[in-house]
Amino acid sequence: MDRLATLNLFVRIVERGSFSAAAADCGVSRPVATAAIKALEERLGARLLQRTTRHVQPTAEGETYYRRCVAILAELEDADRSAGGAISGVVRVDVAGHLARSILLPELPAFLARHPGLSVHVGEGERFVDLVREGVDCVVRAGELADSDMIVRRLGLMEEVTVASPAYLASHGTPRTPDDLEGHQMIAFVSSRTGQPLPLEFTRDGEVIEVMLPARVLVSGADTNAAAALHGLGLAQAPRYRFAEDLASGALAEVLPDFPPTPTPVSVLYPSNRQLSPRVRVFIDWLAETISPKLDMGRRGKKQA
Repeated sequence: MDRLATLNLFVRIVERGSFSAAAADCGVSRPVATAAIKALEERLGARLLQRTTRHVQPTAEGETYYRRCVAILAELEDADRSAGGAISGVVRVDVAGHLARSILLPELPAFLARHPGLSVHVGEGERFVDLVREGVDCVVRAGELADSDMIVRRLGLMEEVTVASPAYLASHGTPRTPDDLEGHQMIAFVSSRTGQPLPLEFTRDGEVIEVMLPARVLVSGADTNAAAALHGLGLAQAPRYRFAEDLASGALAEVLPDFPPTPTPVSVLYPSNRQLSPRVRVFIDWLAETISPKLDMGRRGKKQA
């Protein structure tokens, strides 16, 4: 491996905590990666990595070298770009599944056409992601976020809606105000942060009302929440885009439209302790430029699921 490729490999090993994962990221075999790092340590006359049976972490010298390497690689990418060179490499992003399929993927062809040297690895999830250890460059998340050392860039706010199936409403009646919800059931969405069901939210005269209804079905995934609503298992709340087709077809009906849930913020997060490379920077800028207009720009936020 040449010197630049070795630096990139070393950075990936530190971030991934694994020779095998870093080797796969860089498109080389594990033996090639091991030999390259051994040669690097011999050339520098210093041990950069501490290896155990389960994990790899940098030594004190390795941590210092890692930070310099990250800065150097980012500067090289910037230099190439300033000289007219194309941005290249892989951007690894983690996005909640339906948000990826409904909003991100339809716009992605234009981004790839604009940057032919880039490719995008889209992971799907709503759980906490250790960006550095898992080799992810950025994540897109909905909801108010817990304090962390991540840099958060707000993309916009998604309009939310309350829905139910026609069969459910035929059985339980159609409420006209939040005061009419006695005798109704909700599909309880369980918070990934607290492990507790989230109440339904409504706004009336600018005030947020939280209502906790009986729930015989509890879910922890957005797709299951939507499916449960279609099967008539209770009232559900989610971003309007999630139910757009079902509302248009009549498979679901909007409930209490004059008392909407509070909108949900959508943000992109990335590590604060890593210099942002041009490939990640152009991707995040594209998200803000392209995805933000597709989100409804409400005024109030909602608690994170």
